[in-house]
Amino acid sequence: MTKRILIVDDSNFMRHRIVQCLTKAGHRIVGKAKDGDEAVDLYRDTQPDVVTMDITMRGKDGIAAAREILAMNPEATIIFYTLLEIPNMAERIQKLPIKKVIKKGDEEDLLRTLAAMA
Repeated sequence: MTKRILIVDDSNFMRHRIVQCLTKAGHRIVGKAKDGDEAVDLYRDTQPDVVTMDITMRGKDGIAAAREILAMNPEATIIFYTLLEIPNMAERIQKLPIKKVIKKGDEEDLLRTLAAMA
């Protein structure tokens, strides 16, 4: 099933790579954000089905952005897609209803996760 997706990552290369992966799989990209502030604004404007969110970004990080998005819409679906193991990450996100944390670059896991969503 095609999903409307907002991609949030501070790396232009990674945003492009994720766009290619998801559009090739038939998903529709409704926005791309380079930081948490843009993510919150684009979420408000586009109301995507899913957000792929990097955690470490300049300015507002992915966890802070996820909190704001979930405050706007408690039903928002957010997948953290990140490279780094962040100290205390599990503690910081354990109270957030995050769908999954996927290691950046594992596009197969990302696609499986999206396919498993109703």
